Amino acid sequence: MPHTLAAPCSAELIIKKSRFIACVQPMTDRAAAQAVVARLKAEHPGAAHVCWALLAGGQSAAVDDGEPSGTAGRPMLDVLRHQDLEGVLATVVRYFGGVKLGAGGLVRAYTDGVAQALLGAERVAIVRLRALRCVVPYALEGLLRRELDAAGAELLQVAHGDDVTFDFSLAETAAAGLVVRLNEAGHGRIAWPDDAS
Repeated sequence: MPHTLAAPCSAELIIKKSRFIACVQPMTDRAAAQAVVARLKAEHPGAAHVCWALLAGGQSAAVDDGEPSGTAGRPMLDVLRHQDLEGVLATVVRYFGGVKLGAGGLVRAYTDGVAQALLGAERVAIVRLRALRCVVPYALEGLLRRELDAAGAELLQVAHGDDVTFDFSLAETAAAGLVVRLNEAGHGRIAWPDDAS
């Protein structure tokens, strides 16, 4: 199950006189990530590089910011993937210390920076929700409300007309089981207008 982070976490490494300031934080899209990177560049005008990696579905990115190609952004992104994270931005601000690290040394430095920052991170499971709608006779309204509550579903809207229409959401992994349970308990009197059954 993928996770995101509850709050930003950071770590600082000194490797052969170069200073690496790593931060990992929850982030949902590329525009917000670029705003964070721009702020870091403004806060660290003397830094040689501000490299970053974003793992956020189709908006993922890996940026080396002047480091040799493939030595910063991609290794940082690989750490996030290996940790089964989603919706997370990793940034590393590097102050050059005058000693070249070589490609392997750079990959290790950026990887270690992100890994060290993640050691203090609190992870939060990402629960994918499924929205459902059903229509029940008034006689089954109480039963449906009890079943939704027991399943931990979030009731979004209830409309009373000739019948009662419920719009709700719950964890995708629990949706199919709930639909089966409701169909059995309702003895075929529960309708699923969006064909969720």
